[in-house]
Amino acid sequence: MTELTVNMFACAVPVATVWTSPESAREMDTEGVANPLQLNKWLEKLAYEERLDLCNSNRVQTQVLYGEPVIVEKIVGDWAKVIAVWQPSKKDERGYPGWVPLAQLKKASPLEQAGGFIRVDVGKAQLWKIDGRPFMIVPFNTILPLIDESEDHFHVMTPDGEALVLKADSVRAPSVHQFKKRPPASAVDEGLSFLDLPYFWGGMSSYGFDCSGFTYNMLKACGYFIPRDASDQAKIGKEVPMDDPSFWEKGDLVFFANDEGKGNVRHVGFYYGNGLLLHSPSTGQSIELLKLPGSKLERDICAVRRFGADRRQTE
Repeated sequence: MTELTVNMFACAVPVATVWTSPESAREMDTEGVANPLQLNKWLEKLAYEERLDLCNSNRVQTQVLYGEPVIVEKIVGDWAKVIAVWQPSKKDERGYPGWVPLAQLKKASPLEQAGGFIRVDVGKAQLWKIDGRPFMIVPFNTILPLIDESEDHFHVMTPDGEALVLKADSVRAPSVHQFKKRPPASAVDEGLSFLDLPYFWGGMSSYGFDCSGFTYNMLKACGYFIPRDASDQAKIGKEVPMDDPSFWEKGDLVFFANDEGKGNVRHVGFYYGNGLLLHSPSTGQSIELLKLPGSKLERDICAVRRFGADRRQTE
């Protein structure tokens, strides 16, 4: 086994799963740790019990998207120990830690040519080679450096070289942290486009979100980088009275904890209005609108937080 010093790499597949350890991936996960990635084939193979095991056996931590930067702390065999720097976490002050197959990473390139960044603003977008050949399908919220543009396309730099993406499928910004900030209510509107998408533990893409991956990504689409996990998300933003829903606004995050709200934070969703929660519930279920009053979740509410009121709280 070889070990290397810290380096910056980028995700080189549409969605790379970040595992708890190199031993966490099972034989049935082969398509999910390969490059080329066969994501749909992998997900279709996983029955309910096998999906649930990703959580119950603590196999998966999070996911990173194509081009997303990671710090590689060390390489052990075919695996890299990484820090996902765009995903704040109490687990590491630099970002979210875990392990990714080395085959799904590429050494990050210098960005001297970058003239800003683009973010994929549709569920999935086609990337094209410069000569017009279809190259790769990338998910919602993929962020790539912008180097040029034409009438219909943005010209971007990817881990695999230069590529094109339709302007109709993306938005641009001067930097990763300067995408237009929209009201948190817009995060709910973004989330509605993913209704009925199956839950996926650790999921951070339009192929499947977990509860906090869903809230993280919808707010990311509105210009906010919040922590990755629900327990961390519950500690920032503006506190809203949790016992009086008349104070709640569309786009507020509602948090739920064990022991009727007194234990550890275990779930999060968006307040939609009219007593409804927009959330990604759990393995075997899909993104839905749930009527909170009278539901099993109602007694477990432990916090309500609002973003956008103080810009410093959300950057």
